[in-house]
Amino acid sequence: MEEHANARRFRQAMEGSGDATGFQDLLADDVVWHEIGGNEPIHGKQAVMDSLAGWIGDVEGQVHDVLANDDHVVAMVEAVARRGDEELRYRTVEVMDMHGGKVVERWSFTEDPAAVTRFFS
Repeated sequence: MEEHANARRFRQAMEGSGDATGFQDLLADDVVWHEIGGNEPIHGKQAVMDSLAGWIGDVEGQVHDVLANDDHVVAMVEAVARRGDEELRYRTVEVMDMHGGKVVERWSFTEDPAAVTRFFS
């Protein structure tokens, strides 16, 4: 069976994790982005890109599996984040509402949200 188009879009964006363009193209202009740790959501593509600007290229994601249909993408990802000599490896489940092939809302869940929040603060 052929993979759903939304699953392909997500995989392609993740393959270019060091290049913000593919990732940015996946986001709707008015995306609502919920971060790990329960902070206030970020509203809008430019605001999301601004919040991630210092990390693009420093976080690599290895996709384990993607479940997708016309309305949702759920992906299991193993991530490695680096900052100087520090490194954090963590697993995450990315849950995205999709519309027209774009992420309109995103949530992320991990086994140790406190460690992720500390690392990225």
